Amino acid sequence: MTIAPAPITTLRIGGREFDLTRRVIVMAVVNRTPDSFYDRGATFALDRAVESAMRAADLGADWVDVGGVPFGRGPVVSTAEEIDRVVPLVDAIAGARPGLVISVDTNSAEVAAAAVAAGAGVINDTSGLGDPHMAGVVADGGAHVVITHSVGPPRVEKPPAHYDDVVGEVRAFLVERVARAEAAGVPRERIVVDPGHDLDKNTLHSLELTRRLDEIADIGLPLLAAVSNKDFIGESIDRPQGQRLAGSLAAMTACILRGARIVRMHDVADAVDAARMTEAILGMRPPMRLEHNMHPTRNV
Repeated sequence: MTIAPAPITTLRIGGREFDLTRRVIVMAVVNRTPDSFYDRGATFALDRAVESAMRAADLGADWVDVGGVPFGRGPVVSTAEEIDRVVPLVDAIAGARPGLVISVDTNSAEVAAAAVAAGAGVINDTSGLGDPHMAGVVADGGAHVVITHSVGPPRVEKPPAHYDDVVGEVRAFLVERVARAEAAGVPRERIVVDPGHDLDKNTLHSLELTRRLDEIADIGLPLLAAVSNKDFIGESIDRPQGQRLAGSLAAMTACILRGARIVRMHDVADAVDAARMTEAILGMRPPMRLEHNMHPTRNV
């Protein structure tokens, strides 16, 4: 009889330690791309990207996710260009905010190695270790890794998504890729999983994943939900990009209620408030202050 490993409830990255029974980690997004689906290149310039990361930290983000290539279809970005986009940004953030967790969203082991050397503590791999050298790079660099479910290479046109049981298939993929990472020398406590909302999935698939996210959380590893401003939200409430904040916060909260403990969000201040409120509702921590109906002369 195989005994399942105990769930991991503490995440230690660099000098930061997060008790996932008490806190939801808010991850901000900073894209050095001219064609990001959300900001359309607003932070492509290095100084704008650094400013965005600093502002996110000031607003309460625990973690900044840096990307140099969007997942969606588009022109090829060379490895050298991707490194030129992300490494100077990682270096600048690490120098300015040494306590801030930095991840790099990349599918390339070569980019990952350069990013870790520059100060990134996490590789956020939306291909789920599609590069056969990725797990070894993470292991050798002492980094954490986010293993995300997707199907096939990013940046290319793919046929319509089809699953017989999207949750079961996503879970099986993540379990297999976690085993692959461990076999390459990545300790289990340095692995995070992400079901990949909208990545090679349609809106019905992403909604089903959200409803049954506890089945992914049951893997026992820290669970990341990257739902902010995605198309499944826009299609669910019929809102274009730029008008999805309320839907994003609702989806984020639903994911937290089902076990997500890291949330990747664009609108940091609103996400932090919603996460802190959800923590209080779940009893993960006490309210920040208690005044209402607590004093005899001030009861209302």
